[in-house]
Amino acid sequence: MADGNRMVFLGFGKYARADKIYAIEPIRDDRRGHGRRTLVWVEGVAEPIVASRTERTILADMGEDSALRKPLLDDAIDLAERLAEQSQSGKVDLADLGRRARRLLEATARTDDDNKLF
Repeated sequence: MADGNRMVFLGFGKYARADKIYAIEPIRDDRRGHGRRTLVWVEGVAEPIVASRTERTILADMGEDSALRKPLLDDAIDLAERLAEQSQSGKVDLADLGRRARRLLEATARTDDDNKLF
């Protein structure tokens, strides 16, 4: 649950109360770029706010760290189970396991943008 007293920095000098944010959508089309990364819907604001921060960073600032960890944990367990099953059957698909491991690591790694102060 988001901490209602917490103000979340969205970028471009914009802030929103954590408990008023009800939807977050990464921008994936040609609108993305030049600091436009995420659409944030805030209660009482008609149009989504364009944020320069990633959805993961915004969720973490909202206090939703557990929401970010659960899918990663599920993916890690799935990867470990696949590796165990495939190694027992003698049919290890290293390309598939490598892709899954890379996706999992990319999901947990912080980008350079997350570490920049300015």
